[in-house]
Amino acid sequence: MSNSPSASIIELARSNVRELTPYQSARRLGGNGDVWLNANEYPLAPEFQLTAQTFNRYPECQPKAVIERYAAYAGVATDQVLISRGADESIELLIRAFCEPGKDAVLYCPPTYGMYGVSAETFGIERRTVGTKENWQLDLQAIADNLANVKLVYVCSPNNPTGNLIDAADLRALLEMTQGKAIVAIDEAYIDFCPQASVVAWLQDFPHLAILRTLSKAFALAGLRCGFTLANPPLIELLLKVIAPYPLSTPVADIAAQALSDEGITVMRTRVKEIAETRAWLQEALQQCPCVEQVFGSDSNYLMARFTASRIVFKTLWDQGIILRDQNKQSGLAGCLRITIGTRQECQRVIDVLQVLPGTGESSSADDANPTRVKLSPSKEPM
Repeated sequence: MSNSPSASIIELARSNVRELTPYQSARRLGGNGDVWLNANEYPLAPEFQLTAQTFNRYPECQPKAVIERYAAYAGVATDQVLISRGADESIELLIRAFCEPGKDAVLYCPPTYGMYGVSAETFGIERRTVGTKENWQLDLQAIADNLANVKLVYVCSPNNPTGNLIDAADLRALLEMTQGKAIVAIDEAYIDFCPQASVVAWLQDFPHLAILRTLSKAFALAGLRCGFTLANPPLIELLLKVIAPYPLSTPVADIAAQALSDEGITVMRTRVKEIAETRAWLQEALQQCPCVEQVFGSDSNYLMARFTASRIVFKTLWDQGIILRDQNKQSGLAGCLRITIGTRQECQRVIDVLQVLPGTGESSSADDANPTRVKLSPSKEPM
């Protein structure tokens, strides 16, 4: 081992952190594009004017106006809402409040959002995975068989990156089998695109249910970093014990409150309708491209598709300034790319490139050969 100061610092770090592969966010992956369809952001920036100017004072830990407005929007009481720095902080708060390193485990079902595993590893908590079925629904029997010492279960619905909702009956079965054993965190980051599928009404039946939300997607405020946990008061009170003293800055609380006004919510719903229309158009257009093998239905602001020679497709788009999200390393997603729903013009640019790329039997590349295939019928109906 080197005696350099930097080597000494590395030796001081926890062993699991030394070996940790950080979450590869869209910004970390980089790129020099002008069409960013890799982070499930809204393509156009909303405009807000700051109204609060008390920057010399610390902000409220839980800004009252934001709490009240989000509670009204979500249909819960104000004491059932906790605000955090994005839903990512909610993921970590639950681990900090409920999981003992070296004793407890978290469970999640890939392919799904990568931060569940990264956050658990950061805190030295065992990561236990139970793969989904071929249709990306929960394997309830396998979950039941792997619940020993599990204190926290994460489920994303609509699921990222596959875009599908998790069956409501399966979610209820999961909540029933974990009562008195584990917290179930249902990540509803994309639920604003299909609000009828939210399980928020189930809070009255399940004290161990936590629901994660964000303003990053339908509210077009990814840069704001404002998220929410919806749960019953005893669970919220525990999270308040471990959250930072001032999680939201004054400008963030100011803009969040404006976005959650009646006018702001109306604008958001118009945006959701526009995204759904563009998604339906893009889904149909993708199915006409020779290099596309399969397009999967989505209840979110992105589509996932399987491509012939997906790495060539990805690089061809990348070289033309169109940045997608490669899903090849995800369990069962060989050949898959995820495409955020951008503007109609941005989506047209994607199609213009894909239309001239070769399809099955025409490509000289075998880079996507993999026996693991998800056999689903592509949906032609907008979802």
